Amino acid sequence: MAKQSNRKKPLTQLDLLMEFFKKNPDRDISHPEIVDWATSEWMRRTGEVFRDPDRGIRSLHQNGYLIKVKKGVYRYDSDKVQQKDSEDFSGSQKAKILERDNYRCVICGRGKKDGVELHIDHIKPRYFGGKATIENGQVLCAQHNFIKKNLKQTETGKKMFIRLYELAKKENNKVLQDFCSDVLQAYEDHDINGHIEWEK
Repeated sequence: MAKQSNRKKPLTQLDLLMEFFKKNPDRDISHPEIVDWATSEWMRRTGEVFRDPDRGIRSLHQNGYLIKVKKGVYRYDSDKVQQKDSEDFSGSQKAKILERDNYRCVICGRGKKDGVELHIDHIKPRYFGGKATIENGQVLCAQHNFIKKNLKQTETGKKMFIRLYELAKKENNKVLQDFCSDVLQAYEDHDINGHIEWEK
């Protein structure tokens, strides 16, 4: 019979940031306050330098654990986090989405056999009300999931079609060029992402 390990999971920098916010719920916390505490506390506990607390705070906000009140001010609301946790995919949902998408990124087609990490992504993001349903799930590689999180999905799509359009022009592929042109024209017709320009 295997012995159970009594070792605790090592403390991460995100754990430390959340520890502070959980001890200070429903309070607007300024950026300098949390950064000063986290950097000194991390040094005290580990003897190491906390390299990028800003990135950790942004990550917690982007993943729905913190509310951004205004620039440089964040708040932890346990009710919102419980709601967020209920919108995460379950293990069985993830398995079904992976199987449906053939264990490959729906954008580039790469999978674990190609040495890439796969993520289960909300097609409609949680912060826009997207739910954890199989229909709202898709498989993305880590690279494309990162791109999507940093750009609205419509922006990601438009930039992809612009690149494809430019490639089709270089290769003199008229069929693909016309297809991309029609798609990009639809962006203009619906006044979506007009700040991303493309040359016809």
